[in-house]
Amino acid sequence: MGSTDRPVALLTGTNRGTGRSLARELHERGYRLFSLNRTPTGEDWLHEQRCDLADPEQIRDRVARVLAATDRLDVCVSNAVDRLLEPIADIRQVDWDRSLAVNLSANLHLTQAVLPALRSGNGLIVFMGSHAGTRYFEGGATYSATKAALAAFVETLLLEERNNGVRACLISPGAIANLEGDTDPHKMTTQAVAKGIASIIDDFPKDLLVGEIEIRPASLPKPPVTGIDRLLHV
Repeated sequence: MGSTDRPVALLTGTNRGTGRSLARELHERGYRLFSLNRTPTGEDWLHEQRCDLADPEQIRDRVARVLAATDRLDVCVSNAVDRLLEPIADIRQVDWDRSLAVNLSANLHLTQAVLPALRSGNGLIVFMGSHAGTRYFEGGATYSATKAALAAFVETLLLEERNNGVRACLISPGAIANLEGDTDPHKMTTQAVAKGIASIIDDFPKDLLVGEIEIRPASLPKPPVTGIDRLLHV
């Protein structure tokens, strides 16, 4: 299959964690990948563009470069996130503003940049949400607030773009072992999450819309817990 025949996916945050595993899974399924990473890995198969998602101009410019390099865009996955975990009393404005920019506003700028291409190809845009958007925990105000707002954004996008041929999907996972060396058996592995997301992208019929789906670890630790570990108990 030539490069022009391969489906094309644009992902953010493929340098580690879930984004990295999803990129690998789609690559193995035959997708041609493009990545927006603040810290590139330098690996050719990711076709990376260095991009700070807090900067709208960088998002628009890097997406334009990607679209200039390919004649199609089948899938866009907004995965990158800024995970600020601080008590409300200690949150600095600069950190709050960056979290809003990366976790929420970047989704608007990315969506606007890719919409024409997705409309042309009846494409899919996937957003990585979180159980934190509905299940709150100490120190999680910034993260939870941005994920809750993202859910409203995705549902509105779905209402507006459905008849334009664009499918939008919000993935809301529970606890993922995203950090290197995390082997907690009560968290989902990034590989398992990637396979689940890739199945929605690649295996579901295109006339079937998954607007929102939540995924959870298969086993639970013993309570009590506090803070972000509350996400292990849903």
